Amino acid sequence: MARQSIPSTRTAARTAARRAGSGARRRGRPVGDREAKRAGLLKAAIAVIAQEGLAGASLRKVAQRAGCTTGAVAYYFANKEAMVVAVAENLFDQFDAQLGRGEDRVDVGVGLQRWFDWIDSDDPTPWQAGFQLLAHARREPAFAALYRRRYARYRAALTAILARGQSRGAIRDDIAADLLADQLSAMGDGWMMLLPIEPDRFRPARVRALLDATLTMIAPPDRGR
Repeated sequence: MARQSIPSTRTAARTAARRAGSGARRRGRPVGDREAKRAGLLKAAIAVIAQEGLAGASLRKVAQRAGCTTGAVAYYFANKEAMVVAVAENLFDQFDAQLGRGEDRVDVGVGLQRWFDWIDSDDPTPWQAGFQLLAHARREPAFAALYRRRYARYRAALTAILARGQSRGAIRDDIAADLLADQLSAMGDGWMMLLPIEPDRFRPARVRALLDATLTMIAPPDRGR
């Protein structure tokens, strides 16, 4: 009977391991503002992907960049793929913000200027990381589905802005708003791809000229001609 009341060495070891693991998880759990911590880790992940490429990015490198442990990164992102998905969603959130998503009175000119200011800022890492993720989407069907969903959402917001402009007579209405949205999106993507390669072509004066030309193209045609 006495022998039965004493746990075996193997059982005791398993119990100790579980307790140690539980304690480790408790010690690794972040404290404080979790949303701020997650935002900081996403910023670090964007920087790592921009500088190292997607293949060279890892939870460990993100942890080093953020000044924390790999376990702290893993608390928010189960693995690298989950982190990459979160980064993509975050970048699209930034795209939406530059367009003015949710602002009923924002116009196309304001949205395009915000977007240009964003890609010409002192921190080029968001759109540099975006290039890496776009290449990843070409090889990964599930990730491509995320891109299709978020691009569709972005174009829908731009279409709504253009439609409001058409209803006010500020945007040409002889071309459907969704077609104009597709055209503007393609132009913006092209500018974003060329800016890091030909920065001299995108000085402030030329950017202003490009924006003015774009607004002229989508303005109502002169019926008097």
